[in-house]
Amino acid sequence: MELYLLVIYDISDDDLRNRVASFLKTMGLRRIQRSAFLGPTTPSLNREIEAGIRRLVRGYDGVNVQMFTLTKTCYNSRIVIGDFREPEDEIVLT
Repeated sequence: MELYLLVIYDISDDDLRNRVASFLKTMGLRRIQRSAFLGPTTPSLNREIEAGIRRLVRGYDGVNVQMFTLTKTCYNSRIVIGDFREPEDEIVLT
């Protein structure tokens, strides 16, 4: 089964927010909204990303990061209202 990881966050500190975004990109995720990243995943990659984010945000207050593992069916059944934005680098979910 193909799995995808959706990571959303609310981080007020600009430097930390940029470091989290850069980390998610290096882990193979692509930005789909300003504070949302998506990409193919595995259970071990999920653990690696979770550990990396925990390290980055340690000691910061007011941080909210949420990770959702989605099946291809879940992703394809989403409802988009408003302007649709293709993920950066046009991630292809086949």
